[in-house]
Amino acid sequence: MKGIASLIKPASNLLHGVLPVLHTPLDTDGSIDVPTLECQIDWAFEVGAQGVVIAMVSEVLRLGYHGRKELASYVCRAVQGRGFTVISVGAESIKESLDFAHHAQELGASAVMAIPPVSISLGSAQTAGYFAAIARGISIPLVVQDASSYVGAAIDLSVYLNLLDEFGEERIFFKPEASPLGPNLSKLRDATQGRARIFEGSGGINLVDCYRRGIVGTMPGTDLLDGIVALWNALQNGDDERIYQLSLPIGALTALQLQAGLDGFLAIEKYLLKKRGLFPNTLQVEPYGWQLDSETCAEIDRLFAWLERKLVENR
Repeated sequence: MKGIASLIKPASNLLHGVLPVLHTPLDTDGSIDVPTLECQIDWAFEVGAQGVVIAMVSEVLRLGYHGRKELASYVCRAVQGRGFTVISVGAESIKESLDFAHHAQELGASAVMAIPPVSISLGSAQTAGYFAAIARGISIPLVVQDASSYVGAAIDLSVYLNLLDEFGEERIFFKPEASPLGPNLSKLRDATQGRARIFEGSGGINLVDCYRRGIVGTMPGTDLLDGIVALWNALQNGDDERIYQLSLPIGALTALQLQAGLDGFLAIEKYLLKKRGLFPNTLQVEPYGWQLDSETCAEIDRLFAWLERKLVENR
């Protein structure tokens, strides 16, 4: 099944591959736990990531203005040229988004990523204008993220097409998340004759389907990163047996996260990072609306053990 997936060949200098979204480790006083953050980044590169991302599950919407800039500074400093760095800059105004974008560019980020404003409902023209203003204000690429699986409304296909026509495929990337993900991704691919460079961000549950539709990369959480990297490699090798050995437990774990939206991803992913010994705690920025119960934890433990067994098989 390499036909469609091979339509878009990732150039090594353009964003591609497995780019995990970092979680923000916190100390008990609510400050960012920098040593743990640095260990998370080191681990991401050790297991084969092509870069790292700050985005929704990094709790950017809850960190506040100064906290977001602080996190971006720590991450760009820690990456040290080992791969791509993508910084989320979406905000409620063009002015603030540009502020975050300029800051990321000054830090040496490879690209920025933005969601539309979430407090207002914008039409297609206004949404396109928002993203275009960000892209015009910087010289690094922009990843246009439809975060409607978490917040806001789906981005119309016309917005994507207008942005690609104006800025080209080396400046504009896409991370569509509106349901149904696979068919919408194919519509974007086909409407652009394969020019659109698309990332998926489903946590792994739709990775196999999206890969076969021609994505250039994926942005999962860090909690299952070793599994996602192994799955990505199996997809590139066309190894269907290995693909489904890995994708089934990954998909089952992601399904548990999806039941509570963003808070579900945050709670379960931090639980797994602590279980791995990468995080000392599971603290989140308060307030949040969902917590793990013992029965969910037990199912997570069973599925995670299954995934770990599959990872060591046929290495």
